[in-house]
Amino acid sequence: MNSSETNQKDWWPSPAKLNLFLHILGRYDNGYHQLQSLFQMLDYGDELAFDVTCSAASGTDKERTEGNAPTIRMNIPLKGVPDDDNLIIKAARLLAQKTQCNKSAVISLNKRLPMGGGIGGGSSNAATTLVALNHLWQTGLSEDELSALGLTLGADVPIFVRGLTAFAAGVGEQITPAPQQEHYFLVATPNVHISTADVFTSPDLPRNTPAIRWEDYEFEKTRNDCQQLVVNRYPEVAKLLQWLVHYAPSRMTGTGASVFATFSDYTLAEQVRAKMPDTWQSFVAKGVNRSPLLDKLEQQR
Repeated sequence: MNSSETNQKDWWPSPAKLNLFLHILGRYDNGYHQLQSLFQMLDYGDELAFDVTCSAASGTDKERTEGNAPTIRMNIPLKGVPDDDNLIIKAARLLAQKTQCNKSAVISLNKRLPMGGGIGGGSSNAATTLVALNHLWQTGLSEDELSALGLTLGADVPIFVRGLTAFAAGVGEQITPAPQQEHYFLVATPNVHISTADVFTSPDLPRNTPAIRWEDYEFEKTRNDCQQLVVNRYPEVAKLLQWLVHYAPSRMTGTGASVFATFSDYTLAEQVRAKMPDTWQSFVAKGVNRSPLLDKLEQQR
C-alpha cells in the first residue's frame, strides 16, 4: 500500500495489547481454561479502513449477479489467510447477519503487528471491525452486544471492543477496568510461530495457580504461567527474554512469541531497542488506559 493511498483513507486504530500477567487457575468442564490476566492497552497497532456502500446493488456487475448478497471482502487479501478464514471478514459477516444488515464493506488493513505474537493482532482487528462497522453501517448495537458478538470470535475480542486496560477472569470475558500507571513498553517478537492450542493442551502447563484480587496486583508477584513451557520448547524465545531482562523487567505476553520489557522513559526504551539484533521484530509503545479505538469512535459521532 503506497503512502498516498494510506493518507487518503480514514483509518481506524486496531491497537495491540499486552498480558502483563497470565495465571491459569484451572479448567472448566467444557475444556476451556479458567484464567486471570491484566490486559494492558497500547497506543500502537494495526489500522483498518472501511469502504462502505449502502447496498449490494452498488457493487460490480459480478457482485450483483452472485445472489445480490452484500459484498464483504478485503481490499487486498492478507497473505496466507483466505478471506473466509480472516477474523476481520468473519467479524463483518457476523455483524451483518446479527443485524440483518445488507450493506457492503471493502476493508483495507495496514498491518504493523506480527501475526501470532500474542499481542492481540487478530482479535483487535476483529474488534475494530465490529466497532467501526456498527458505526458506519448504523446497525445500533450496544457495547455489551458487540462484546457478546466478539466473544463468539475469540476470548480476547471483548477486551478490545470495550477498549480499556482491564483485569480479566473466566475465559477472558469477565472484565473489570483496572487503570494502571502509564509505562512504556519495548515489545519484541522472534521469528517463531507458537500454537496457542498446543500450549493450552500441554500436560506440562500449570493449571492450579491461586486466584488473586485485581486490587492486589503487583507485577513482581505475578507471572505468565505459559512462559516456562514456551521457553523450554522455543530457544529463540528464551534467548530474547534473557537478552531483555538485562535492561528492564521482562515477560512473555499471552502464549508468545512476543516478549515485553517495561520502562518509565520512552527514550531509554528506544535506546535499548536500538541495540537489539535485527533478527527480532520490535517496537516501543506507550501503555494507555483507554484504547485509541474509543477515541476514534468518539470523534466520529
